[in-house]
Amino acid sequence: MMTRKQRKALEDQAETPERSPLLSSARRVLLAGVGAVALAQDEAAEVVDRLVARGEIAEADGKKLIRDVLERRKKGAKKVEGELDKRVEDVLDRMNIPTKAEIAALGEKISELAKKIDDLKQQ
Repeated sequence: MMTRKQRKALEDQAETPERSPLLSSARRVLLAGVGAVALAQDEAAEVVDRLVARGEIAEADGKKLIRDVLERRKKGAKKVEGELDKRVEDVLDRMNIPTKAEIAALGEKISELAKKIDDLKQQ
């Protein structure tokens, strides 16, 4: 059984690092969540714009507030995506499901072994 480090090294060598349909689906769900957060951010911007228009907060303070919200959203999305990736990796490890990188590496090894067998047959 491969360690997580070995699995990661194989993935880095693979051309397509996508792990499985499960991970792909999880990413789509995450992106949908990020879309919902973006919508909430737009609504927050509208609220801030209204507060500025009414004179309840200064325009500079409103812009700073929007920047802070955007920065927190970016950090939160990255954190959630990283956590989701880790959890999916853990599930795949427990289920002993090979990654595309592992399958590609095995294919390369099979090709190398087949070539060695052909070379030995020619001797």
